[in-house]
Amino acid sequence: MKIILLTHERELHRATNTGNLAIENTNNIVERIVWERVNPSKVITQLIENNEAALLYSKATPVTDVTLTISSEVKFEKPVLPPLNIEAYENIIIIDGTWQEAKKIFNQSPYLKASPHFTLKTAANSLYKLRANQLEGGLCTIECIIEVLKLKGQNKIAAELIEKFDQFNG
Repeated sequence: MKIILLTHERELHRATNTGNLAIENTNNIVERIVWERVNPSKVITQLIENNEAALLYSKATPVTDVTLTISSEVKFEKPVLPPLNIEAYENIIIIDGTWQEAKKIFNQSPYLKASPHFTLKTAANSLYKLRANQLEGGLCTIECIIEVLKLKGQNKIAAELIEKFDQFNG
């Protein structure tokens, strides 16, 4: 299993970036690729083209399960057959940036729109308090990673990350 953080370059220098915490504490499960608009990552585009990765485009809603959705505006060259589920993917892509940066990355990256993507639906609101302008119902990067780890049966690593996040979030 691999979680790939597609990170906006400004996140690299922010002390409030939770992606760094995940990278340092997940035994190489989480890795980072810096997003470039004009030069997309060949690793990510190849994973998407081969249907080997799904994009988590995170927005929490008050439900306790995960659903996978395909954008109705995206035209696929090859048919994607339901049911899609997170267990079918060993590679999960998470956009790492502010909500405004994440939206920009998604909107300016046609390959992301063409990827299978899912939304986490959780009953809990984000506990992250180190940044202003949080999207209501949205989870921060590390909270998304923790939820994905739980869904993939990596409960020990998820529990360790929860503890590190609690200390970080102070």
